Amino acid sequence: MQGEPADHALGRSRGGFGTKLSLVCDERGNPLAFALGPGQEHDIRRFVDVVQGALEAGPPRALAGDKAYSVAWVRGWLHEHGVEPVIPTRRDQRADPNFDPEEYRKRNVVERLVSWLKESRRVATRYEKLAVTYLGMVKLAAIRRLLRMAEFSDRA
Repeated sequence: MQGEPADHALGRSRGGFGTKLSLVCDERGNPLAFALGPGQEHDIRRFVDVVQGALEAGPPRALAGDKAYSVAWVRGWLHEHGVEPVIPTRRDQRADPNFDPEEYRKRNVVERLVSWLKESRRVATRYEKLAVTYLGMVKLAAIRRLLRMAEFSDRA
């Protein structure tokens, strides 16, 4: 199938056999882009794919990420694209004087989005064999979230 990885985005990790879901959302928790990889894959492997997809929706002012993204090429890539990185440094790195901890606290929005998406049983358990089918279920759950958010904003 076109666009289907040979491993079907399945792999072994500490948690067992699974798939890693990488995503970017805006400050309100609206999903912008998704990428899938095998469970053992490091978060940074899908960084360009998922952020490039989010940039299509319009360049963000800043992008928050956890310490897994604290590498020079990620910071450089973000600066090249006019995005301010809000990424804490690891213990083995020199502290970034431009790091804004208040801005970083907003990163929990993406964690809440992942939790919300995993309330959809098909996303949490991955019944689908093919990665493209699973990604379709993730996108369907995201559409459901967007519709629900639109419904609540209409009421206000």
